Amino acid sequence: MYKFEHETFVDENVENTFSWFEHEGSFRRLMPPWEVLEEVRADESIEEGSIRIFKIPFGPFKMKWVAEHTVYDPPNQFKDIMLKGPFWRWEHVHNFIPKDNGTLVKDSVEYQVPFGAFGYFFAGRDVKNRIKKMFKSRELRLKRDLENHKKFNTEKRKKILIAGSSGMIGSQLVAFFDTGGHDVWRLVRREIKPDSNEIKWDPDNDVLDPDSIEGFDAIIHLGGAGIGDKRWTKKRKILIQKSREKSTTLLSDTISNLKKKPEVFLVASAIGYYGNRGDEELTEESKPGEGFLTETVLAWEKYAKSAKDAGVRVINIRTGIVLSATGGALQRMLLPWKLGAGGSIGGGKQWMSWISLDDQIFAINHLIMNKECNGAYNLTSTNPVRQKEFSRTLGKVLWRPAFAPIPKFPMRILFGELAGPLLFEGQKVIPEKLIQSGFKFTHENLEDALRDCLGKWR
Repeated sequence: MYKFEHETFVDENVENTFSWFEHEGSFRRLMPPWEVLEEVRADESIEEGSIRIFKIPFGPFKMKWVAEHTVYDPPNQFKDIMLKGPFWRWEHVHNFIPKDNGTLVKDSVEYQVPFGAFGYFFAGRDVKNRIKKMFKSRELRLKRDLENHKKFNTEKRKKILIAGSSGMIGSQLVAFFDTGGHDVWRLVRREIKPDSNEIKWDPDNDVLDPDSIEGFDAIIHLGGAGIGDKRWTKKRKILIQKSREKSTTLLSDTISNLKKKPEVFLVASAIGYYGNRGDEELTEESKPGEGFLTETVLAWEKYAKSAKDAGVRVINIRTGIVLSATGGALQRMLLPWKLGAGGSIGGGKQWMSWISLDDQIFAINHLIMNKECNGAYNLTSTNPVRQKEFSRTLGKVLWRPAFAPIPKFPMRILFGELAGPLLFEGQKVIPEKLIQSGFKFTHENLEDALRDCLGKWR
């Protein structure tokens, strides 16, 4: 039997700290951001007898982990044990110790790797390092989440509806709002799950029951066909535009006719609004650019006009490259860079305006909770970098060379028209309005952001 302990001090009282763990979303927020996990079953509480089942990566396969909560003593302690999974034994005790100026969260784990001492001889060091990385990640997420929730703890908890809740951003946003005590609902296209906070809609056929979205304080729309998911055929470009037009217009028009309208309607947008602008420094006051993406975003932001005309506070978030090891542009880059085949693309002079996934989540929270925030906001870090600098930094974090230049020609064959805006063009975007509103970034430095989402801290 082997033991591992980790201590985290948070600037929050013990009741609020324990409450954060009681919410279903805490599990997703605590999982390492570099691992793709699939939830199979999640009971709503952490009380004795509750079960959580999820799948974790295990080499090229996924292994099921079945956990049961066996002790529940709020706000002092809870415990979970592994019933089935990669370990022969896993017992995790969470202790919460009140301090004069906060709370000490003490995690104590007793575990046994398969095949006992023989298994530990061959894999023990790797297992221990993986556990240490996981708890380091848990510490950072817990402290950041509590800090960001605390900024608005005098505001009433909100009833929030999110469309696009299953995506890379949406799934984390749902979890974050849930741990903050908000009443979070999902707007979904599939059949709703029994006894769930889900509402069904069908934007392709203009189907949305107005009564079902009556009384929400905030409605967030993150949906739309992925811009960089597939080659831009004529059919794909029509889908990209129509998916945004139909869904955003349906939501906006429905909201505008509600008896009790939401306080705020936040709609996803993109820095594609600015087009390919070279070294020009771009803020929310900059003029739009040219091209398919600009045309798409310009129309996208206008689709919420009916809600705005009805007096609803409308926010358009012009998002840059969101850094996540489990999705988006960074996930696609990881394999070639890990193999030492990374490098500048098409010369590497184009600007990359990035933002960490946590800052994306915290910025949306800031905009929703701050009643003075209105209109378009750039959701990018304060320090955009050129593509060759991004490549060099990623190589440094991964301990891999990043000097293999990638010419434009094969990329144009592979991606077609999409290669231009996706790989060779760029924007130097500054989040001027977001900074002026008082938002503080967790990650202003690219290397820090990459180390955090990849678990490669110094």
